[in-house]
Amino acid sequence: MNVAAAGSPAVVVAAPASGSGKTTVATGVMAALSRRGTVVAPFKVGPDYIDPGYHTLATGRAGRNLDPVLVGEHRVGPLFAHGCAGASVAVVEGVMGLFDGRVGAGGFGSTAQVAGLLGAPVVLVVDARGQGQSLAALLHGFRSYDPSVRLAGVVLNRVGSPRHVEVLRAACAEVGLDVLGALPRHDELAVPSRHLGLVPAAEHGAAACAAVDAMAELVAAHVELDALVRLAASSPQAAAWEPAPEVGDAVAGRPMVAVAGGPAFTFGYAEHVELLAAAGAEVAVVDPLRDEALPAGTAGLVLPGGFPEEHATELSANEPLRAAVSALAATGAPVLAECGGLLYLGRELDGQPMCGVLPVVGRMGAQLTLGYRDAVAPMESAAFAAGQRVTGHEFHRCTVTPTASDPPAWRWSGGADGHLRDGVHASFLHTHPAGVPGSVARFVARCAAGAHCAGV
Repeated sequence: MNVAAAGSPAVVVAAPASGSGKTTVATGVMAALSRRGTVVAPFKVGPDYIDPGYHTLATGRAGRNLDPVLVGEHRVGPLFAHGCAGASVAVVEGVMGLFDGRVGAGGFGSTAQVAGLLGAPVVLVVDARGQGQSLAALLHGFRSYDPSVRLAGVVLNRVGSPRHVEVLRAACAEVGLDVLGALPRHDELAVPSRHLGLVPAAEHGAAACAAVDAMAELVAAHVELDALVRLAASSPQAAAWEPAPEVGDAVAGRPMVAVAGGPAFTFGYAEHVELLAAAGAEVAVVDPLRDEALPAGTAGLVLPGGFPEEHATELSANEPLRAAVSALAATGAPVLAECGGLLYLGRELDGQPMCGVLPVVGRMGAQLTLGYRDAVAPMESAAFAAGQRVTGHEFHRCTVTPTASDPPAWRWSGGADGHLRDGVHASFLHTHPAGVPGSVARFVARCAAGAHCAGV
């Protein structure tokens, strides 16, 4: 790897708790700065797939995740540097409350940890509804809880009146924290949500663009952008992450790997396509809602997560592509499916016929399955070696039945998940390819071997 500075000066937008408005503020800051001509590198702490889509709309750059749990804390700085290439400032949106990380792991994976790894200051977004002088106690607690976290300023959200702002500013001054902005109540900016959070930007279309524009206008009018940028601090020196060294020598032959995208399959990481290409694949994005065929010579297929249950009728109606996916899988070609991809490969989803690759039926349920999993691959597959250990993340309400028709793709303490069948590796578990780059190299090598045997 070439040694480079670990990215642009950065500021982290955090909050005392979820629902405080940090997505509105972070996305609005990104968009407002971008509209002034500043090149902004956008990031999100944790395994979230939805907020980065809005970050992409706000900045015109790929929204990227920084998750020490999934990629290892040693990769956070390098991945940050990689995502900052060509940018003059980075804005990092936090996850949950400032100190909330993986349950039972002492804050590992928290916004505070990532801010520390980046050496970046934190701006705390506080929901000011019902708050007065007590805000001083809240801020004092957050600043003193971990003195290594540099709490550099506050953005007051959902303030009620000019007098309310005066009271809150006095409370902040009492603990020595600058107020960088005071946003009035803005319920009209609420982005539509569903069972797993916000509706992805790719699904929300023009309305998503309008929401981002409104966030930009709100922040530009009520946040001191210049002061916020002055707070941004350069990160320590680090080697920028590069995909090629992670996967080794590229395979010959440029096997075609199709990656599902579009509104139904939005749960992916930008680094995945970069690693596939570095491993030697020719990558083509396919929208299962619109495209009726896989690219000519497709040797492997990646089906990331998303919300196929919201598009089951349209996915089912695209019979030519369903047949093409089924035919590809029948050849034994490598197929990697996560969460929504697993549902798409089943016989049906909420009563709508799907690809029929796996003998399972998907149903939308009421119970949310959420959390990190330390998993092991019980058997060899196109992407993972037998015994390989990974840390992944589950995030779904759908279930599939039967659950034991094939060998499981993963096992972990107290559970198992997924299906292995011929070249198919399908499960509800999301992994971050940058955390397991060898799996990408293995997948592309299998694609190349299959393409060669098929004479493609």
